[in-house]
Amino acid sequence: MRFFLVLFLGLLPGLLTRARAQDSLVLSRRQADSLFLANNLLLLAERFRVDASQAQLIQARLYDNPTVGFEISTYNPDRRKVLDVGSQGQTIVTIEQLLYTAGKRNKRIALATEATRLTELELLDLLRGLRYELRSRFYGLYFARQTLARFTQQLATLQSTVDGYEREYTRNNVSLREVLRLKALLFQLSNDRTEIQLQLADDQRVLQTLLSVELPIRPLVSDEGLPTYRLPTVPDDSLRQLALQHRPDLRVANSLTRQAELNLNLQRALARPDIRVGGTYDQAGSYVPHYVGLGLSVDLPVFNRNQGAIAAARSQIGYQQGLERQRVIQIGNEVMASLQKVRAVEQQLQSVTGRFTNQFDELNKGVLLSFQKGNISLIEFVDLIETYNESLRELNRLKADRVSTYEELNYLLGLDLFN
Repeated sequence: MRFFLVLFLGLLPGLLTRARAQDSLVLSRRQADSLFLANNLLLLAERFRVDASQAQLIQARLYDNPTVGFEISTYNPDRRKVLDVGSQGQTIVTIEQLLYTAGKRNKRIALATEATRLTELELLDLLRGLRYELRSRFYGLYFARQTLARFTQQLATLQSTVDGYEREYTRNNVSLREVLRLKALLFQLSNDRTEIQLQLADDQRVLQTLLSVELPIRPLVSDEGLPTYRLPTVPDDSLRQLALQHRPDLRVANSLTRQAELNLNLQRALARPDIRVGGTYDQAGSYVPHYVGLGLSVDLPVFNRNQGAIAAARSQIGYQQGLERQRVIQIGNEVMASLQKVRAVEQQLQSVTGRFTNQFDELNKGVLLSFQKGNISLIEFVDLIETYNESLRELNRLKADRVSTYEELNYLLGLDLFN
């Protein structure tokens, strides 16, 4: 019986870990990226927009159908016959085809092609923004969980200390002031832990929505994977040029300008009248029996020469060109600001990691023991615990901010430099 009890206790941690794994989805960043691309509903919906735009391009390439007309005599008074369609009756057949002039069909195709390109670029821009949100939340969740684990561990230790002090208070060995001060520290730590849990709940909600899953996400991050985020070695101006080449939103602005130019070409072409060519067969109603005629018709551009649409299209070009120039300036400033943030966070993190964090961990391990032995006072103990907790929280927040700033640089460049 003792053997089975020992065996069960030995297997219990593994069983609990497996149970917890079944209640959550353990993912590395690459796995999260793959699941995001496969499951995200916004991306799937945007792909339908691309398909619809490609269908519109197919439609623009189609020729207009010919028009066929058919007319018969309803009543022949000479023969007193209703619907006389025989050899002595009357039948008229017409056929007409619209012929576009000034290259209108090709101009419509060019405009539809650019519209298709625009929807594809908008899909890339949506992907860029959602991927930035995914990765920032992913690492934010990971580092918040690290802080939460430390706080939970400290809460348990501090709770046992408070319980011990309450027992000593009942024996009149410690003062009520000391007990209340420790309880206030416990309450503050509990509030901080709850605040982190609320942040985790928000991050979980966003991540689950982005991945279209119902299970909570448990990020799997190795310390070896984080050093891939490092300062770029290329000059700042080269990074700015990379952004101008690859940013989907700038290419969207360029596509809108191009569409405005193509629309102006189309509106100018629409000012020229189209030609309608057709044929007529008249069985008995013309000056000769079985008359066959060729018809040609065209609108006279006397009143409507599409002046308003041409002026509007010309103004739209100026509007889109202004927006495009503004976007170029904005992108350059965004990249420079992002590089400044990356360098600032990197410098700050390097100044506190290593020896500083190791010293704090060693101090935290010895604080409780020193306090229990009476080597430090209650005020010193509380001050050291509060300092350690705040430093730990800020350190993990700084690590999350570091990853977020690098991912923001990815986002602003339109590239994945830190894969």
